[in-house]
Amino acid sequence: MAHHGETEIEMVQRHIRQGEESVTSQRKIVASLPPDSALEKTARQLLVQFEDALENHRAHLTRLLNQNPEAGL
Repeated sequence: MAHHGETEIEMVQRHIRQGEESVTSQRKIVASLPPDSALEKTARQLLVQFEDALENHRAHLTRLLNQNPEAGL
């Protein structure tokens, strides 16, 4: 959902920033857990989901910018 006054491109850029923060945080969590533990496995699965979502946001931004190249300025 876009914040008030936020363009679609700005919204996607915000989602990318938030996604990057989630991935960074989740990587730290994974690193802090005992290797090969059930918790580590679950944390890694969540990390993959965060990484996939981030990639989707980046692809969305690329599509938007390709549709409207001057909007990225």
